[in-house]
Amino acid sequence: LKTALGEKHIYVNLTTQTLSAYEGSSLFMQTLISSGLWGKTPKGDFTIWSKFRATRMAGGSGADYYDLPNVPYVMFFSNDEVPGSTGFSLHGTYWHNNFGHAMSHGCVNMKTTDAGKIYDWADASADGQPGTKITIYGDLPI
Repeated sequence: LKTALGEKHIYVNLTTQTLSAYEGSSLFMQTLISSGLWGKTPKGDFTIWSKFRATRMAGGSGADYYDLPNVPYVMFFSNDEVPGSTGFSLHGTYWHNNFGHAMSHGCVNMKTTDAGKIYDWADASADGQPGTKITIYGDLPI
């Protein structure tokens, strides 16, 4: 959505494990993230379709099973190839502090304080308006 400064856009760089949020050409914030290691974080252009202040996330199986209550500041994103039902999101993370290193199941993990700042700033799809754009690019460092 356009603001006085321009359109909001979030960039996730998988190579550097960083997130940069811009309003037009003005940098709103930049932070370290943890992207998908076991489940790949999808690359491409997405929009935020819904936001939840907190929600439960569960998935995986066997040794890879997880069940995390009250995941904070969840912003689900999707596009034509990656439907919302796949559950990819940007969100706060209370179970690790290893940002800058890929280690999620595919979501983009951030420090809870950083996720809260982005959550308050970003827009979800509403009233026929698309949500804030997210571009995910790069390759995981080896």
